[in-house]
Amino acid sequence: MFNVGDKIVYPMHGAGVIDSIEEKDILGEKQSYYILKMPGEVKIMVPTAKAESVGVRNIIDKGSADKVIGILEKDETEMDKNWNKRYRDNMDKMKSGDIYEIADVVRNLSFKQKEKGLSTGEKKMLTNAKQILVSELVLAEHASQEEIEQLVDTKINTSYMMFRADDVAQESVVNKFIPFDSTGTSDNV
Repeated sequence: MFNVGDKIVYPMHGAGVIDSIEEKDILGEKQSYYILKMPGEVKIMVPTAKAESVGVRNIIDKGSADKVIGILEKDETEMDKNWNKRYRDNMDKMKSGDIYEIADVVRNLSFKQKEKGLSTGEKKMLTNAKQILVSELVLAEHASQEEIEQLVDTKINTSYMMFRADDVAQESVVNKFIPFDSTGTSDNV
């Protein structure tokens, strides 16, 4: 059982603070709900009786937050080439509510977006995963949303350049169509 003021995570929605615990009569059934205040003044009602079964948990501590940031600094993990299978795998990671899995999804999809772009579904998933990740890190790190978004973007950009810089240089669009020799002039001139 959680209490008013507890910082919790609701899988697929993100982290927030329990604003109140209220009894509501919905469709003729009285039930107790956690009223969860999310970033951006959004409020979500979570049935107290089902909170544990849907994966509601306490937010991570500072040490765990550092480990999550560490995941963003690593190279991407192996993902399926088939976008449909990759999408399902990433969705399963997000549904788990595990912050480490969500950080993995954010990093992997961010890398893929930089390399060749994402489908509409995967773009939406990246946006959602990033929002969930940021919402928990904001509470764990006692920082602003802007600071955490900047931190996440910086870590991903740095790791992408570290692990993919050679690939990016080799795949330059200009080099693909206009090969230059070491003097900086085209061979075709």
